Amino acid sequence: MAARKPTPKLSAFGAELRRLREEAGITRTELAARVAVTRSYISQVESGRTKCRRDFAERLDKALDTGTALADTWDDLVRSSTYPKFFADFPRAESSAVMLRAFETRLVYGLFQTEAYAHVILENEESVQERMRRQNVLTKPNAPAVFVVLDESVLYRVVGSREIMREQLEHLIDLSERANITLQIAPMRYHRGARAPFAIATQPDRSEVVFLENVVGGETSGEPGDLTDVIDTFSRLQANALSPSASVELIRKVVSERWT
Repeated sequence: MAARKPTPKLSAFGAELRRLREEAGITRTELAARVAVTRSYISQVESGRTKCRRDFAERLDKALDTGTALADTWDDLVRSSTYPKFFADFPRAESSAVMLRAFETRLVYGLFQTEAYAHVILENEESVQERMRRQNVLTKPNAPAVFVVLDESVLYRVVGSREIMREQLEHLIDLSERANITLQIAPMRYHRGARAPFAIATQPDRSEVVFLENVVGGETSGEPGDLTDVIDTFSRLQANALSPSASVELIRKVVSERWT
């Protein structure tokens, strides 16, 4: 029988288990003994190759002294209704990632949006506040390395008002100064393969999940073919984009000439 392919949900749950176990300084063998399973089963759960039950997540919490962290994670992955169905897998992978890469063609990357900018785009206050909470990943301890390429048109596209755009672009400049963030602007021209926005979340075990946007929302995928295409596209975008310093200079220029 062929090995079961990890789903984005199982991969994200497994990455969180591994993170908590390593923070506790416990080996897989030790954890297996504490919850009365084999080491290989712990390995399968951490790699996303098997789906554990909720009561097992509770046993893991007890063994690791993590309160309800893993049980809550299990609930979020299986019964999450905070996000649209097409997006439900990705935020968990995003929250446990060691590296995030994203390309945006029309709007500012979600983790980089100001609250005022998000209010114009999103349908309700709950969605705005959820987006603001997601942004905590940028400043948490051991925050991921974040690489973002924005199409140049994003800087000129009016979202809300002149004041909102000025605040948003100034926020991008502030973000670019953080050590874990690399922001580049792709000039307004054709870039091979860059047909729609996407985001890639790399997990601690180096597995990867991609969110691919489309006209009806999008989909989350861990398929090797999808990942290869998107990663190749992102590499080309980085190579063809302005350097980080030149990108910041352009943003400053747009703020001064268009939004002030």
